[in-house]
Amino acid sequence: TLAAPGTGRRLTVAPRPSGATHPAALAVGAGTGDLALWYLTPVAPVTRPMPPEDERTLDQVTFLTAHNAYANGVDGGFAPPFVSLFPNQSRGIERQLADGVRGFMLDIHQTPDGAILCHNSCTLVSRPVALWVDLQRIVDFLRAHPGQFVTVFLEDYVDPGVLRAELARVQGLSDVLYRPDRTGVREHGWPSMGQLADAGQRLLIFTDHGRAADEAAGLTRDTFGVMYQREWTVENHWSMGPGLGASDWSCYSRWYDAGTNVPLTRTEPGFRPLFVMNHFRDTTVASTAGTDNSKLADRAGRFCRPAARKKPNYLAVDRYDLGDPAAAVASLNTYTYP
Repeated sequence: TLAAPGTGRRLTVAPRPSGATHPAALAVGAGTGDLALWYLTPVAPVTRPMPPEDERTLDQVTFLTAHNAYANGVDGGFAPPFVSLFPNQSRGIERQLADGVRGFMLDIHQTPDGAILCHNSCTLVSRPVALWVDLQRIVDFLRAHPGQFVTVFLEDYVDPGVLRAELARVQGLSDVLYRPDRTGVREHGWPSMGQLADAGQRLLIFTDHGRAADEAAGLTRDTFGVMYQREWTVENHWSMGPGLGASDWSCYSRWYDAGTNVPLTRTEPGFRPLFVMNHFRDTTVASTAGTDNSKLADRAGRFCRPAARKKPNYLAVDRYDLGDPAAAVASLNTYTYP
């Protein structure tokens, strides 16, 4: 702890405001209070060369990830007319896969037709795409490319029964679905990419929905293969600011509210959560996204990696086709972080 000698005044963590989604502020006060924890993180940490592709473990690899991958204006509608003028991506899911995108952030909303991909609401959305359709595209790609691994992140606004029924429509899903809850990951760490390929387990699906609500409803999503993201990952706050103007590069946990506190630094004995690094704005403006994406490696190295004390595993961006974010992914995939 840091203290003023002879005064009893220490640097503490101030009380968190009700419903706050930002880090607790530091304060100077008397007594112990909630003492701040300090870590010494090297500016230029010691790294190791990345192992061969089959030997590197899942938590050593970085994947290019498309934020709101469905909001592309190619595969179908995703938002009401005005909002649809600002797509997060410009290419359809199949093209994204061909271009090397391996993480897909998808928003699902419940309608009479099932789990549908829409931004905020499916009201006034023309020709929206069902979740199962995009998942089928991904499964078909994995069948054709047995060495590849894909992760899906669901911003999830549907009942568990609706999601289960939606997944049941995807042909071949069970053949490629990866279940870390059944393979001792929490005790022994993540498997190698070679092990995952040999087992055919090459699609990992996360939900941001909470377990407690599902338990109250009598059906948890992990019983049918959808993992609760807060149990397996850490993730930084999702926005760098408005679509135009200066950006906020600070990296702090997204999972910070009245009932949740999952710090970016969380690590357990034998288990290192996967790190999802968000790098996008409130609104997608193409010129801004291109500039931001060109600076992705710099922010990852100087801000987010030190904040989490782990290398990002998923670099999530808007307009992945601008600013060459794939170069940042390639750079991160040359080394491992202790």
